Amino acid sequence: MLHTVNKSPFDKNSLENCLRFARKGHSILLFEDGIYGALKGTRFETLIAEGLKSSTIYVLVPDLEARGMRMDNVIDGVKATDYAGFVDLSAENKTVQAWL
Repeated sequence: MLHTVNKSPFDKNSLENCLRFARKGHSILLFEDGIYGALKGTRFETLIAEGLKSSTIYVLVPDLEARGMRMDNVIDGVKATDYAGFVDLSAENKTVQAWL
């Protein structure tokens, strides 16, 4: 299953809910304002580190860059992807769960 989070974890609890319900082997894609959950030095760093133990977490690089960030700002273990990768993740997973 692919979980997508596009809301800032500072405004909504979508990321926390996603990580609570994601299961081993699931993929999680942070895009739009959801990318803020992948940044080093935030209160979500521990939560993401725990999620990485069972899920693959991706960040959409164009959205990261549009907000003035680079992969250097992203928590170790979070993978970079682009729009083509987003499409691939959607096609590879039988189900896509959007966390709004």
